[in-house]
Amino acid sequence: MKRFLQVLPGLAVGDDVCRLFHGRGGLFAGDEHLCLDWYKPVLLLTSFKMLDDEQRDELVNAIVVYWQLQYPNEPLNLVYQYRHGGQTFSELLYGEVPEQHVVTENGCRFLVHLLRGQNHGLFLDMANGRAWVKQHAKHKKVLNLFAYTCGFSVAALQGGADEVVNMDMSKGALSIGKQNHLLNDLPVGARYLGHDIFKSWGKLTKLGPYDLIVADPPSNQRGSFVATKDYERLLKRLPDLLAPQGEVLLCLNAPELGSDFLMQQVANTAPQLTYVERLANPSVFADVDEQKSLKVLRYRLS
Repeated sequence: MKRFLQVLPGLAVGDDVCRLFHGRGGLFAGDEHLCLDWYKPVLLLTSFKMLDDEQRDELVNAIVVYWQLQYPNEPLNLVYQYRHGGQTFSELLYGEVPEQHVVTENGCRFLVHLLRGQNHGLFLDMANGRAWVKQHAKHKKVLNLFAYTCGFSVAALQGGADEVVNMDMSKGALSIGKQNHLLNDLPVGARYLGHDIFKSWGKLTKLGPYDLIVADPPSNQRGSFVATKDYERLLKRLPDLLAPQGEVLLCLNAPELGSDFLMQQVANTAPQLTYVERLANPSVFADVDEQKSLKVLRYRLS
């Protein structure tokens, strides 16, 4: 934990949600298991391996000292989370978590929940993807596949999109997505379809074509999507849903699969799509091997 303790005093929080320390990227030798996130007004400390009482106390005491020095007039709200084997254990160590916890990012507001499970309502490494959509969505019809809590939809509508169609199997996630739109004064312009994407091509085709499609599936979620077998099924359908010169953001967050996997899948299955660029991740998510980090590839219909 040496590197974390060295870096901690230089960290600064602001108004927007963000990652502060990204041990998972492998750039801090010995601290690959640690992450620290800021969900104003709460710090979230996550460990991906079991810490004994002495190790945890050392980390927590360092955070307490850091907070008292940097923000002496602000109460410390600290949640600790341990993740292992698909299980997540969360504990509020200091202060409190707002009952309705709303955070901001790039002018957008989102509901988050830090004490339930490992998915908190907003994936922080996708911040640049949402920013790109907000910048490029004006006057476009957008299809948001695997929409989760509709972060891309909020960004698109704030950016002037004409309409967004959100589809996700989880009706609960879409319900939070609806609340996110209301938080941002976006009561109209979005559709919410709680369906299995692979059984809904007719519906999606009828509502199209789309100027922009965002596909951000889970990488390995049994019963929903497994990238190694399902991305090809998805790619076969996307070109027919696009308007002329329409664009696609293809997302992949599987450390074991690099950009070459996704690019080969496109070449084999949807050659009508032309590669444009890979969007950069937020700098705090830098990785010793960028192919292990989040991949967001931009394609255009030829």
